[in-house]
Amino acid sequence: MSVKSSFAVAVGRSSYWFLHTFMKGGSSLPGKLTNQIDPDILATLGRDYEVVIITGTNGKTLTTALTVKVLQAKYHNILTNPTGSNMKQGIITAFLTHKTGRSGKKIAVLEVDEANVIEVTKYIKPTAFVFTNIFRDQMDRYGELYTTYKKILAGVAKAPDATIIANGDAPIFNSQSLPNPIIYYGFNHQQDGERKVPYNTDGVLCPVCNHILHYKFLIYSNLGKYYCPHCGFSRPKLQHSVTALTHLTPTQSQFIVDQQALKINIGGTYNIYNALAAYSVGRYFDIAPDKIAQALDADEKVFGRQEVIQVGTKAVTLILVKNPVGLNQVFNLISLNHKPFSLVTLLNANYADGIDTSWIWDSDFEKMAAQKLLCYIAGGERVTDIAFRWQVAGVPKDSLIQIKDLDQVAEKIKNLPTQQVYVLATYTAVLQLREKLAAQGFIAAANRKH
Repeated sequence: MSVKSSFAVAVGRSSYWFLHTFMKGGSSLPGKLTNQIDPDILATLGRDYEVVIITGTNGKTLTTALTVKVLQAKYHNILTNPTGSNMKQGIITAFLTHKTGRSGKKIAVLEVDEANVIEVTKYIKPTAFVFTNIFRDQMDRYGELYTTYKKILAGVAKAPDATIIANGDAPIFNSQSLPNPIIYYGFNHQQDGERKVPYNTDGVLCPVCNHILHYKFLIYSNLGKYYCPHCGFSRPKLQHSVTALTHLTPTQSQFIVDQQALKINIGGTYNIYNALAAYSVGRYFDIAPDKIAQALDADEKVFGRQEVIQVGTKAVTLILVKNPVGLNQVFNLISLNHKPFSLVTLLNANYADGIDTSWIWDSDFEKMAAQKLLCYIAGGERVTDIAFRWQVAGVPKDSLIQIKDLDQVAEKIKNLPTQQVYVLATYTAVLQLREKLAAQGFIAAANRKH
């Protein structure tokens, strides 16, 4: 390590110690300082690691956490960025703070923002990429689907030998020929039929001839067993697939992958995809299916991903939402709950959330309005927008409470008419609400920062 690199690392680690000890944070700034001193530091820090980059629109954080669990079944020296700080500075911080073992293979499992894949592969040549999905999200940052995919592929181009482990049910990941070896995963649990997607679904034009894709079966949005009746373009062969869904609840999913029974202690079809991606990485690293099953069956919640917080007598389930496809899947998930519940929706529009809030109009609020819940709360910095969306969906005014201030939201939750409460919130609103609940003693200090 050069003198400049050594100095940069020392500054980064010292700043992390201070921020972590006294400010209970420090997931990004130490990396930023280190990078300013030595812009090539990532190449130095990542030199001895086998790196797995996990990217895509939805599911990056949970897929990363599950992949780490799976790989820990065989390997004991694994670095990751568990805070979800997935841009270059956050990834540098993850390397700075990792305590390496003296022996054994060193693996880095990195959640990477789609636009930042190239900022990592400029310096590190990964062993594998994992592609979860691409949906319309934060259009002020990413643009449309294929613009986002081009950002990812710009980074992949710098690692043409890395294996790509991709969601085979997503047509976009089969839209371009790449030199990389590719492993596809997906669903194969239904009989073939004939389906078309809803009229407002993105990403369903055939990349060969621009005709509308058809589906033998559809999982959700544009994911499923697709084919083009005009030119023959179709879903590639899957190396790993879900062949049966055996038991689904709002808090647990049991299913079969490659004849292996798996269970995850989190609900939602979209989270089965995340577990399937982690399973596929595990098999790529030659971990036995039964060992993967044991690793996935862990009762560990990830920040904002169905995290349950006890607020007085209320069980509050906190779920991060950020785009139409993700929110619709969450609506489907909580609709499985047959017990009474209240619903809180918090909308912010800061840079980390995406400043364009028009996406709420492409989400199926009408589905939840039709359930006629006892109480709906609209809150956050854009409370007027989210409240108006509920009103248009059909929620009566006497069932809808508007609260902008999150301190007041936290207080109101304690007095809601149901024991179960779901809070669906954008990224900065999740952070803010957790801070309010932590200040009131409902979240342990150690868990204040994700």
